[in-house]
Amino acid sequence: MSDDDGGDREQAKTADGRVLAFDVTGRRDGVPVFLLHGTPGSRLGPKPRHLTLHHAGIRLISYDRPGYGGSAPHPGRSVADAAADIRVIADDLGIERFAVVGRSGGGPHALAAAALLPDRVISTAVLVGLAPADAVHLDWHGGMAEGNVKAYEAVDNDWARHVERIRLRADEVRRNPEALIEDVRRQMSEADRPVLDDVGIRRLLIETYQEAVQQGPYGWIDDLGAFRKPWGFAFGDIRCPVLLWHGEDDTFSPVAHSRWLAERIPGVQIRVQSRTAHFGAVEVLPEVLDWLRR
Repeated sequence: MSDDDGGDREQAKTADGRVLAFDVTGRRDGVPVFLLHGTPGSRLGPKPRHLTLHHAGIRLISYDRPGYGGSAPHPGRSVADAAADIRVIADDLGIERFAVVGRSGGGPHALAAAALLPDRVISTAVLVGLAPADAVHLDWHGGMAEGNVKAYEAVDNDWARHVERIRLRADEVRRNPEALIEDVRRQMSEADRPVLDDVGIRRLLIETYQEAVQQGPYGWIDDLGAFRKPWGFAFGDIRCPVLLWHGEDDTFSPVAHSRWLAERIPGVQIRVQSRTAHFGAVEVLPEVLDWLRR
């Protein structure tokens, strides 16, 4: 890949033969940063433009979690399994040390990489992330949009219903990705509306949603399942610097989740931004990438 390449899809293969699809953008000799997408989502973004990353000194690696985009499904995967997939891609690229940032559903997976790859992850950021389902003294659904509550309740109480529900939604997104945007818009707080109404961000979200479900609902199904079972690592094993960022008015992953995490991750920094919500994570990403780089 040349220094001025905007990022074409590449592939790496796991030990068990699964294909992982990923993009590399930015400066080839820049600080390597893995960007872990939300739920649903894909390697396509939203993310800063190639030239912005190049000038910032960042080499951004974004990949499709199993079942999304071009990555083969990994049924029944755990959050912890992401660490091994990240290691496979890093090895394929010849990258020894790197930073990790996870947005929304990518947040738990970023923490998994920090805990399970301590000799390789140099810094980690989680934007509007989630706490584990068994989080003690946390009202896990408190302040959460009704649609998300129903989705997680289906995971807990009726797996067949969960699978069918996501299958139908994925089919709808394939036909009309704008439908998911409008569904999200109905449930978001007022603080999120200006971000989602931005034409450029809306286009990026449509692209990433379309790519997310292009092979079916599998990534989406398994993401939600992974969040609601044991994650497979201990927060106390995280040794690198960690930044938690959250918009105070988030209705999709409420800010109480980040506050809970901040009490349990060693040496963590937490930033809660007022008058901002879930999609504020898109706008703050360049600032967070700079924090990771430094």
